[in-house]
Amino acid sequence: MLVCQGPGIGSVTHKSTWALGARTKKWLLADVISTVEFSHSGDLLATGDKGGRVVIFQREQENKSRPHSRGEYNVYSTFQSHEPEFDYLKSLEIEEKINKIRWLPQQGAARFLLSTNDKTIKLWKISERDKRAEGYNLKDEDGRLRDPLRITALRVPILKPMDLMVEASPRRIFANAHTYHINSISVNSDHETYLSADDLRINLWHLEITDRSFNIVDIKPANMEELTEVITAAEFHPHQCNVLVYSSSKGTIRLCDMRSSALCDRHSKFFEEPEDPSSRSFFSEIISSVSDVKFSHSGRYMMTRDYLSVKVWDLNMESRPVETHQVHEYLRSKLCSLYENDCIFDKFECCWNGSDSCVETRSFHQCARSASRCCVLQWRRGKASEPARKGKGHGRCCSIWSVGKEGPGCLAR
Repeated sequence: MLVCQGPGIGSVTHKSTWALGARTKKWLLADVISTVEFSHSGDLLATGDKGGRVVIFQREQENKSRPHSRGEYNVYSTFQSHEPEFDYLKSLEIEEKINKIRWLPQQGAARFLLSTNDKTIKLWKISERDKRAEGYNLKDEDGRLRDPLRITALRVPILKPMDLMVEASPRRIFANAHTYHINSISVNSDHETYLSADDLRINLWHLEITDRSFNIVDIKPANMEELTEVITAAEFHPHQCNVLVYSSSKGTIRLCDMRSSALCDRHSKFFEEPEDPSSRSFFSEIISSVSDVKFSHSGRYMMTRDYLSVKVWDLNMESRPVETHQVHEYLRSKLCSLYENDCIFDKFECCWNGSDSCVETRSFHQCARSASRCCVLQWRRGKASEPARKGKGHGRCCSIWSVGKEGPGCLAR
């Protein structure tokens, strides 16, 4: 006779409920967007989420019946870029979350983009097909193979129109080159190579070669106990294929020239703003960490983002930035609370618009009860001022600065 005791049944039920809750939570988080990237023309917007999916949106063309529809983006293609993996040698689970997406310059009818999770980079081809071939010799109309002995005539296949179909096919897989999590990828201006960066190394890849890469930056010390900083972001110069820049958790930015040596262990320029000793605190090292760096399209300036500010640097002046914009200065008095709930470790990205007249970054909404609501802010370049408008919403948001004009302004709610 089998006896099932109450506590045993209760524990099984509790574990099943917990497992179901964990799966539900993971399923809900899979739709959270982790990265976005516009194509070079601005007609396509690619988003990656924590579930490993890439969703591409296409901008609607303006027509007479809908004169204001050009700014709308509709779903163009959706595909699964990465799947969860498990490294059995290191007993490490590799998440499918998309960390970065980068478009390659369009050179034909098809478009190409790079997407990466923590370990693997993939090159995808996005192509359109609106015709199909019919009249094969070795296949029937339903796709079944025909008996070659019964083929008595030669037919020439013809193309017939069909509904537009967007196909995403993997062309290259670049793997097994990073020990630590990949935080950046950047396509070079030569359109043949790109870089990928993790916490301690930067590798240079050729788009046609998947089985090897070249290590161009390595800051890993011989003794890991001596480690004082990590790489947080890296990017190629938009015009000079030999120049790259990378930022660190210490708030420094190093510009390297690959012509000087194969291993860029010595930087060509070093950008750092001296810290005021009177304002130094326990949180200084955390909030000074640079989470993103971006060159302007002209190549003359670069922009960096730390926790509380956005800085614009002139490449010809290393001592200090030419502009500093405070993103959410009101949080400086709440750093202790942000440290306790881990919000102080949030990473924010930044970007320039196509004409370098505006810079954009995410921020929090200033709220008396919570810092989880969001807004859109804007400052004009050349004058530090309060934002003219705050658009409220949920979650993190973006802040926008306009470049080249004086006084505050606003782009959108």
